[in-house]
Amino acid sequence: MHILVMGGGVVGVTAAWQLLKDGHKVTLVERHAGVAEDTSWGNAGMVAPGHSFTWSSPSAPFTLLKSLFARNQALRFTPSLDPRLWTWSLKFLAQCTKSKSEYNTVRKHRLATYSQAVLRETLAEVPIAFDRIDRGILYFYRQAARLETGIAHMRILADDGQKIEVLDRAGVLALEPSLAAVGDRIAGGIYCPTDETGSCAAFTREMAKLCRGSGAEFRLGERIEAIEASGDEVTGVRTNRGTIKADAYVMALGNESPRLARRIGVDLPIYPIKGYSLTIPIGEQPHPPTIGSVDEENLVAISRFGSHMRVTATAEFAGYDTSHKPSDFAFMSKVARELYPQGARYDEAEMWAGLRPMTPSNLPIIGRRKHRNLWYDTGHGHIGWTMSHGSARILADLIAGRKPALPIDEITA
Repeated sequence: MHILVMGGGVVGVTAAWQLLKDGHKVTLVERHAGVAEDTSWGNAGMVAPGHSFTWSSPSAPFTLLKSLFARNQALRFTPSLDPRLWTWSLKFLAQCTKSKSEYNTVRKHRLATYSQAVLRETLAEVPIAFDRIDRGILYFYRQAARLETGIAHMRILADDGQKIEVLDRAGVLALEPSLAAVGDRIAGGIYCPTDETGSCAAFTREMAKLCRGSGAEFRLGERIEAIEASGDEVTGVRTNRGTIKADAYVMALGNESPRLARRIGVDLPIYPIKGYSLTIPIGEQPHPPTIGSVDEENLVAISRFGSHMRVTATAEFAGYDTSHKPSDFAFMSKVARELYPQGARYDEAEMWAGLRPMTPSNLPIIGRRKHRNLWYDTGHGHIGWTMSHGSARILADLIAGRKPALPIDEITA
């Protein structure tokens, strides 16, 4: 078939690749001048099944409430007049019970684990350079009591097959010597040796080149204005350059998906959750991070991308606003400087804020809804880089009429 993929982030591009492998003719349309210029650009860069815990957890309601008064919280709620913020937030809170949080975490972990396996298959077929470090990710704690809580919490994933190693202080510093400056303030950590890091944007750009080399058409700088439908069939996608017609359509538009879907009578439970990141050159600094790590008590993630360090933090319920100011990055910058005082040239940090397309359960939306030839691959939230490859394979299987490796109703919102 001729399939039109809407969206040029990592989700859309990986979907295009899997569809090309099935022999389809693929056209991809993206509003930006290049791929991976939105959410896929500034994320933490972690392919981390070991970090599959849902944000909709029993502790989330109190954290969101506290954020109204203390703005340095990992989850922040910024009230607005947008009614969808309130309706989505209520759905999010409904998923915050212990039983639902654990159930959704296991579902998310299974998709993430499968997705990482698909990524590794892809890299075995077509080697791609994206500053990959596949030596695991360290999740460390400053207080012994918090470490014990973290170990107990991690059993949810360990029982589902996640490989973990519990490290004491000496073990943490042996794994990541660059943390020596704060060694006396670290109680220990949890090491997930199969997790990995790499630049999502670099991967997506290289994958796009491979797609073009396999015959895909990329229509960049083209903005989608509407989806045209008749009955249960999509008949075309109207852009600022005309109407594109295909046999089937894939919506991989992240945060824009619910806006377009509403116009054709489909309500997608996706809302943008704002995140912040710093990209910092390492320069001549002698002790940059050597593997990915997460300061679990401050919820600041740090990854190494070749000659740069990426620092990410915060999930803010703030609508479609991507504005930011230097004070928004003060806390994460302070944490990074403390952890790696000789790790990067902090005064040259590039500030970025972007939107994660979240569902209340934190699981993506994959498959059809109202129209027989419109497929969704969207709503991947804060680990879209991790889940994109498996989602793409499952999407291709569904379109081809094959049975996916994972039951679709168990891994989607």
